[in-house]
Amino acid sequence: MFETVKYLIGSTGASGFGSKSTGEDVTTTAPDLRSITAIITGATSGIGAETARVLAMRGARLVLPARSLKAAEETRARITGEFPGAEIIVLPLDLSSLSSVRCFVFRFRALNLPLNLLINNAGKFSYEHAVSEDGVEMTFATNYLGHFLLTKLLLNKMAETARETGIEGRIVNVSSSIHGWFFGDCLGYLELMTRKKAPYDATRAYALSKLANVLHTKELTQRLEQMDANVTANCVHPGIVRTRLTRDREGLVTDLAFFLASKLLKTIPQAAATTCYVATHPRLEGVSGKYFADCNEVSPSSSASSPHEAARLWRASEAMTTPRPDRTWFGLQPRLSSDKPDDEM
Repeated sequence: MFETVKYLIGSTGASGFGSKSTGEDVTTTAPDLRSITAIITGATSGIGAETARVLAMRGARLVLPARSLKAAEETRARITGEFPGAEIIVLPLDLSSLSSVRCFVFRFRALNLPLNLLINNAGKFSYEHAVSEDGVEMTFATNYLGHFLLTKLLLNKMAETARETGIEGRIVNVSSSIHGWFFGDCLGYLELMTRKKAPYDATRAYALSKLANVLHTKELTQRLEQMDANVTANCVHPGIVRTRLTRDREGLVTDLAFFLASKLLKTIPQAAATTCYVATHPRLEGVSGKYFADCNEVSPSSSASSPHEAARLWRASEAMTTPRPDRTWFGLQPRLSSDKPDDEM
């Protein structure tokens, strides 16, 4: 109850910011971003578009990957209309397709640009069961697996940029508090869901993908340390906000639900604040492997806190993203009786 009251009144935390802070608020003390190149997925609308606008306002060069180039060009036009000096590059990317992710990375590397900041923001909520061209359930493929491969293929470029410029690289994975709604065997459920051996539950599928984002951040942090890379990785919950994520279910019921919850909703500028804070604020230099909400560090769910599960998901993700000529399901196995999470060892 106390935390809810703090949220509603916008009480600030240790960072000096809170639920009512905006992306512009949290970047007022950020260093000059004119030397920063940032990739932001899902920047054609909602939180991603506002994140892009704020970073462009602070001087960052932006690379906007998008499935719809028309929507990305419209985003670029809006931002450059407000900030005529903004440098924005648009490239095609469909995160649900591993071949598209590889093509994007090839095109980006051909530009010979540095890479300081990677914001994995794009999200999809699939109300109907669908499977990607790579044989993976669509919500998981888009929200997590595409970002996993994108990040993996760009790690060396980020480490190289940090080494050459002396500027810390940052990776920001946008998750959601809904990650705490998923319990159980992540990989086992993914296989059942993909093969339609269990009834499709859209909310549980979304929660699984967001849990994977947090686990990805945890294991990624360990691997960055092993690389001795001057790059951090953190995860954020932007808050509850009405964006195009609900575009497949507009109507009276959805409108009524959002009206009743309106006092708990953030505006889009407020929802972009935590991403902007984690991506740019000097206070977070050297901070990695953490989870943030309302611009302050908080604890993720117990399911998201297991190093064992994070490493297990990483190994499975590498298997799923290994090129295969037959494009069939990658044969993930449910957790074995001897393959227990940390709290069961």
